[in-house]
Parts: sequence; C-alpha cells; structure tokens
Amino acid sequence: MHSTDFIDKIVSIHIDRRLGSRHPQHGFFYPLNYGYVPETQATDGEEQGAYVLGVFKPLEQFEGRCIAVIHRLDDDDDKLVLVPDSVQYTDDQVLAQTAFQERFFKVVVIRN
Repeated sequence: MHSTDFIDKIVSIHIDRRLGSRHPQHGFFYPLNYGYVPETQATDGEEQGAYVLGVFKPLEQFEGRCIAVIHRLDDDDDKLVLVPDSVQYTDDQVLAQTAFQERFFKVVVIRN
C-alpha cells in the first residue's frame, strides 16, 4: 500500500512517541503524538509513520482520518497526517505543527 492510499480513510495507529516525550536517539521534544500503522511497510522498509494533529493529550492508540501525506523529497519516509474525524488543517498548519521534525527535510503536503 502506498502512503497516498491512506488519504481520506480512517486509520488506526499505535503511538510510540507520545506528546511530551523525547526522541530516543536525537532527544528532540514531541509536541504531538506520533506513531505507526501496525503491519504495514512504508517505502523506507519500516512501518508507516503518522502524526496526530488536533489531540492535545498523550495517547497510546489513535483512530482518525488521514487528511494528507507529508512527502519528503530528499528522504524515503513519507508521514501520514491523522486528525479526529471532521477536523481539518491547512497545509501551512500541518507544516507548522510538524516542523519540529520535518524542518530537516524538503517536504510537500499531498492531498487528494
């Protein structure tokens, strides 16, 4: 499954980096919940990663709508953007909330 196949679908993820946690290797702070879609394989060989926007407490699991994909032009690791159903964010809002990690890459936001 390609990352863009998730757009506009309800997706369940496991959160392995909760809001308020730190990256295990690089130490940066997670201002949002981040996780992965179990039993998937992204183009980088790992499980498909996903950001959760619009939820302001640490989570262990999340089910929400994929509104977009952050496509890294200089890396092989797209990220899904998930939100509670019926919540929307503009591309600029998506990029602002994920800048803590995505600022290190050249990215575009892909939508249907």
